[in-house]
Amino acid sequence: MGDAIWSVVLPVKRLAAAKSRLRGALDGVRHEELALALACDTVAAVLACPLVAEAVVVTADPVATAVLAGLGARTVAEADGGGLNAALVRGAATVGAGRPVAALTADLPALRPAELAAALRSVDAGRCFVPDAAGTGTVLLAADGTALLPGFGAGSARRHAGSGARRLDGHWPSLRRDVDTVADLAAAVRLGLGRHTIALCPAGVPC
Repeated sequence: MGDAIWSVVLPVKRLAAAKSRLRGALDGVRHEELALALACDTVAAVLACPLVAEAVVVTADPVATAVLAGLGARTVAEADGGGLNAALVRGAATVGAGRPVAALTADLPALRPAELAAALRSVDAGRCFVPDAAGTGTVLLAADGTALLPGFGAGSARRHAGSGARRLDGHWPSLRRDVDTVADLAAAVRLGLGRHTIALCPAGVPC
């Protein structure tokens, strides 16, 4: 697959509730700003990937909607209370019939477009997933010619494998580095943050 044919769906919670374990991670930075920056860097990397035709952001947050649409994402309104997997199903349903679709977590501030492209090139017909750095969660679930059937949440790697998705274990450190905790953020810093997140780093912090 050499063409830009993938639609990538990214769920973004209301910013005040998103990434709760990162609250207070950066001195002097409002939590909502950090949550939005993580999403912005993820969306920017997705849109820079040569295999991606569109980034579809599903969110109920008006600020995230405006900012991420400004980056070039197509936004879909999320029904409050539906949950992560319902948001992904909602976003995938807006993609044209027969188009390959992938679900991606929106907390990958070090994501390199080339790594996302390599993972998408590894997808054959059916469903494939990329586990997170810990190996227990999922950062990417891709479906070509079949339903997405997302099962994100704690232990999702095992759940996706159990539902028939093929596990992909390429060397894609920036793709697998989702950020839920301060330690995760430090690991993303070492990989190299995108411009939106790095702009929030206090003076003297080697971001």
